[in-house]
Amino acid sequence: DVQLQASGGGLVRPGGSLILSCTVSGFAFDEYNYGWFRQAPGKDREGISAISSSDGSTIYANSVKGRFTISRDRTRNTLYLQLSNLKPDDTAIYYCARAPAQLLSFQARYYDTWGKGTLVTVSS
Repeated sequence: DVQLQASGGGLVRPGGSLILSCTVSGFAFDEYNYGWFRQAPGKDREGISAISSSDGSTIYANSVKGRFTISRDRTRNTLYLQLSNLKPDDTAIYYCARAPAQLLSFQARYYDTWGKGTLVTVSS
């Protein structure tokens, strides 16, 4: 089966850090780009980061640039998102997704398969 499985969410205090993981299976990991998205309560889905399958280049939304880091481990077929200096506004359900490796984007229209979200709550 084609699957993306996100995990690692939880409760963290403002200023804290968290690492999210997304394991993929059922398809060739290296033939797709990957992205992270989030949806906060009452808000639209927001693309926050993406990584290229070919050279590992990355892009970030302004809302997370300098605080979040996307990475991959090809030996484990796993995508990661490191969240640092967390703010209450970062509270959201976070999703990982794949896209054809033709362009690097975090616009949802380019992504064809999505994992289930994992909840990150930033609160004191």
